Amino acid sequence: MATLADIGVSALINILTSFAFLLAFALLRIQPINDRVYFPKWYISGGRSSPRGTRNFVGKFVNLNFKTYLTFLNWMPQALRMSESEIITHAGLDSAAFLRIYTLGIKIFVPVTVVALLILIPVNVSSGTLFFLRKELVVSNIDKLSISNVPPKSTRFFVHIGLEYLFTAWICFLLYKEYDNVASMRLAFFASQRRRVEQFTVVVRNIPHISGHSISETVDSFFQTNHPNHYIGHQGVYNANKFAKLVRRRERLQNWLDYYQLKFDRHPDKKRPTVNTGFLGLLGRKVDAIEYYKQVIKDLDTLMISERQRVIKDSKSVLPVAFLSFDSRWGASVCAQTQQSKNPTLWLTDWAPEPRDVYWRNLAIPFVSLTIRKFVITALVFALIFFYMIPIAFVQSLANLEGLERVAPFLRTVIELKFIKSFLQGFLPGLALKIFLYILPTVLMIMSKIEGYIALSTLERKTASKYYYFMLVNVFLGSIITGTAFEQLHAFLHQSATQIPRTIGVSIPMKATFFMTYIMVDGWAGIAGEILRLKPLVIYHLKNMFLVKTERDRGKAMDPGSVDFPETIPSLQLYFLLGIVYAVVTPLLLPFIVVFFAFAYLVYRHQIINVYNQQYESAAAFWPHVHSRIIASLIISQLLLLGLLSTKKAAKSTPLLVILPALTYVFHVYCRSRFEPAFRKYPLEEAMSKDLLEKSTEPDLNIKAYLADAYLHPIFRSFEVEEEELVEVRVDKHETHAASPPLMSEHSSPSASHHHHHHNIEEPSPPHYNDYPTSPPSYYYHEPSQLHYGYHYQGEP
Repeated sequence: MATLADIGVSALINILTSFAFLLAFALLRIQPINDRVYFPKWYISGGRSSPRGTRNFVGKFVNLNFKTYLTFLNWMPQALRMSESEIITHAGLDSAAFLRIYTLGIKIFVPVTVVALLILIPVNVSSGTLFFLRKELVVSNIDKLSISNVPPKSTRFFVHIGLEYLFTAWICFLLYKEYDNVASMRLAFFASQRRRVEQFTVVVRNIPHISGHSISETVDSFFQTNHPNHYIGHQGVYNANKFAKLVRRRERLQNWLDYYQLKFDRHPDKKRPTVNTGFLGLLGRKVDAIEYYKQVIKDLDTLMISERQRVIKDSKSVLPVAFLSFDSRWGASVCAQTQQSKNPTLWLTDWAPEPRDVYWRNLAIPFVSLTIRKFVITALVFALIFFYMIPIAFVQSLANLEGLERVAPFLRTVIELKFIKSFLQGFLPGLALKIFLYILPTVLMIMSKIEGYIALSTLERKTASKYYYFMLVNVFLGSIITGTAFEQLHAFLHQSATQIPRTIGVSIPMKATFFMTYIMVDGWAGIAGEILRLKPLVIYHLKNMFLVKTERDRGKAMDPGSVDFPETIPSLQLYFLLGIVYAVVTPLLLPFIVVFFAFAYLVYRHQIINVYNQQYESAAAFWPHVHSRIIASLIISQLLLLGLLSTKKAAKSTPLLVILPALTYVFHVYCRSRFEPAFRKYPLEEAMSKDLLEKSTEPDLNIKAYLADAYLHPIFRSFEVEEEELVEVRVDKHETHAASPPLMSEHSSPSASHHHHHHNIEEPSPPHYNDYPTSPPSYYYHEPSQLHYGYHYQGEP
């Protein structure tokens, strides 16, 4: 078991590691060659240009202004300078709400830490129970500061129970205030936004097949009948495997054309570039590269238009999914939030995700298979959780060497070396656990995708839920159970069965030493590694050296991605759980938690301002999960304390704790009924208010034109189509619909400004509080899937 000296060694290693990472970051970020790695968000928004263009050869790579090296820590005050409203404007409400989780942790644990250390440490230390148990249990000097040191039947447990009530009341008060603030921010965010396509769009799934009628006819007929005053048309979903392959091929060819064109433009006096037309560009006749790729792309564009026409005209390609368009927010709200059919499994409507939030692949999944998929994935997650008990047990064996020594004395010679023992117990367990958890979020995301959710935000929330349950069962409960078994292995094997509950009750607080090492590795050194961005730095320079040929390639190479919500938020919830559980049990753990929240808040503020570019905006839809899991942490801490006190024979004080979990749950139910509707539904009152305001300010708005290309699939935006090709495609759309019944006639095409908004990718802008773009630059789209959208708008009534 880790002693105070082992924790000191671990703290020293992690502090030095963190300082080294921060120093490396401070120096690397001011080098011109790394500018796109540490400030990609500003490049994407157009607020920053490369500092390498106006410098000499050496200055393009190394910062020669030595004065900047004296202020290399100025990133810290800069990260704190931007206000919350400015962060919402710059990065979106999701990012601002994410940072509020860290401030909530600071507000909770700073006062709790002060009170717990000043009151509980003296109460625990002066008891001295572990002095009498040291021959039968493995104990350390840190455990003497915990509740384990209080003797059975002691009246001192009233102090612990009183503080449990006090801490619960404080945390519930802050949770209520924070839930209220975030819900208000969400509603204000919606109210202040300009018109957005998803406010008028509903997705409908499981459209029934009616003999003799196409999917489009069925959709139009149903919604014209049931929503006659507001329904204006729909966008059908098509399966297009071959077209997706052609799009990917065209992107590669366009990239080569750009490369050779730029190469020639830089040196027009030299010979035009050439290329071999045979295998891999190594065989065949040599031709002009620019003219060759232009001709190949032109031929491919003709093939793509033909393939697109074939898919649209093929009724077998139509999927039972559609995006419905309404002429008002009120009409869309009524449709999205009500049951459409007597059969509750048909005509399933919901709000359409914003275009950049749609996970296009899963729209093709038959609705009937979703329940089966979710059942199978639930079983697999359950199996995975228990499979991971094996590496968790291995990690705990590293953390509890004394328990192994008593059973296997032959290992004593090696592990009794002082530094090796301190390293194994104070640093290695946390590092090993971090390594075992590294690939887990990716695996869980794949599982969530298989379940069939159609929004990226939903996929990330479901992945975060799975990861949270994993962290709760394996990292927290698993570490306690397996750690206790290893730690007290000798006691388990040599004492009567009636004494085992007592041994577990005493041993649970002792696992605080393991969690201290984990917090230092993951929460100190890990957060410092987050800001260093060593992996993106290396990958960017390797791509820049070997793969980047054009500015489009450079944009892809510097892609920073979004904040990793599926991994980061569950990890945060684990820290809340550890802090809340051990606040009364082993308060010495709390300073480690406070350092984590403060340090992580500073780092992620910098990252959100300068690095991450959110892929979508869910308007803090994840906050109900954050709230409910902190409530779960409270209830878990109360139940564990109740179980611990029962082993201490505290019959007089324990009954006082029984009612606390029930009161906490009642508080949770109240908060859920009070605030959660703001995260689940859109008020009709608000919808009507915005509709009336818009009609008075923009009476001539053509909403059909505004919505016409709103949910065009990314594979149709990922290349620039020539004007004459656009005309052909529009003619095709018109002809296709003209051949259909009158309900499906094409009415309008996008306005010029709207078309420009979706297709111009040269000067992307960051999200704004009042008006963020509905689609990011093309190099942020997902891998093309096999779906395509046709447009079906009814004529004027």
